[in-house]
Amino acid sequence: MLVGPAKVFYMDGISTGLDSSTTYQIVKFMKQMVHSMDSTMIISLLQPAPETFDLFDDIILLSEGQIIYQGPQENVLDFLESVGFKCPKRKGVADFLQEVTSRKDQRQFWFKKNKRYRFISVPKLVEHFKSFHIGQQLYDELGIPYDKTKAHHSALVTRKYGISNMELLKASLAREWLLMKRKSFLYIFKTTQITIMSIVTFTVFFRTEMKHGRLEDGGKYYGALFFSLLNVMFNGTAEIPLTMFRLPVFFKQRDALFYPAWAFAIPIWLMRIPLSLIESSIWIIFTYYTIGFAPAASRFFCQILAFFGVHQMALSLFRFISALGRTLTNASTLATFTLLMSFVLGGFIVAKDDIKPWVIWGYYVSPMTYGLNAIAINEFLDERWSTPNTDPSFAELTIGKVLLKSRGMFMDDYMYWICIIALFGFSLLFNVGFIVALTYLDPLRDSKSGIQDGDNKIKKSSTTTAPSVKGYLPLPLKNSNWVF
Repeated sequence: MLVGPAKVFYMDGISTGLDSSTTYQIVKFMKQMVHSMDSTMIISLLQPAPETFDLFDDIILLSEGQIIYQGPQENVLDFLESVGFKCPKRKGVADFLQEVTSRKDQRQFWFKKNKRYRFISVPKLVEHFKSFHIGQQLYDELGIPYDKTKAHHSALVTRKYGISNMELLKASLAREWLLMKRKSFLYIFKTTQITIMSIVTFTVFFRTEMKHGRLEDGGKYYGALFFSLLNVMFNGTAEIPLTMFRLPVFFKQRDALFYPAWAFAIPIWLMRIPLSLIESSIWIIFTYYTIGFAPAASRFFCQILAFFGVHQMALSLFRFISALGRTLTNASTLATFTLLMSFVLGGFIVAKDDIKPWVIWGYYVSPMTYGLNAIAINEFLDERWSTPNTDPSFAELTIGKVLLKSRGMFMDDYMYWICIIALFGFSLLFNVGFIVALTYLDPLRDSKSGIQDGDNKIKKSSTTTAPSVKGYLPLPLKNSNWVF
């Protein structure tokens, strides 16, 4: 960091774990660097040794979030003496500055014997600094408007992010590709899992047991289609932990203006498309002809497209849920509720005609509805289900349309494409919601630890203090809460 192009350095706690001699050597080197390279360093130290303190050119004295003094190091004692506090000869200046603002330590530094001591709070010290000659010079300089003509044209940032949107997208895509290669075992495992499940599925619904052409045969095909849809949907739940583990880092980088939310979300969406197509194709390749679905090649590829749309929708849905929940518990609960409602109102567990009118809207907003309709239309409108209907309770002419009507499904070929458009529309909607949630929502839990500020209670107490006995220092007790 020191050899880079930066001209301003902010350092906090650089003496942690170091002895006073090492700290002195480091600060001495930094002072020489500042003077020789015309740079600026702001270093935060807690009660440094006197020899280290003397190395600084300027001092910023902070207390309770306010600046009590900011100016040359040699004038800080003059300022406090003008208030009424004097540093003892055998006490380090840094220790004196640390204790002079404390209610329990301030009294011992009062040296104006002709005036009665009263506790001087931090706001009063700040007001006194404004009337001190160093403070007056500082505020006079700050009161002069900045002349932009004297500044370099590149001195001020004119855009929110350091690079263009296209460069942000390219960098995010490269990072996402790198992360996917590092997590290749996970994606191989998911592919293996869906392969094993497809083998189990076609052994349960093997084509030798799957007759067709009758109303009684349609139930088995409905079961096979719904079970396939469930597996593809549940395969997308892996997005919840994958997204959740990345959110803490994302929120920090977003707040630091590394990149916007869309630069994080779009690469994830794009990189999942090939994987989604591979997993959907594996499922159809292993199950389609072994179960005995419609043999036409066009139906085969339409089935792949439908499952690809369902898988894309599922991945987008669970990413969106992760961004809304922001914790694994919340996201898992919300995902479970969403899946249950989608399954119940999707048209298979409860047929459309059996859903009450006051919840029929749930049927049309459920993504499962359009996935199930697409694969059912693709299967039951095939020629092999065109056997004439002999059931007088249904007005439809073919067995395939009777099976669709019995579950409240759509019965026209063009509705397949409308369902496909709806699935990809849901995917787009959930991805947009994912971006919006990442843009405007903050993490529910901050990783930074903190303690309650108990000083306010002390400030409200009476300003009167017990008279001190000559030669003794009053030590008022203060309750402390320790949290580990």
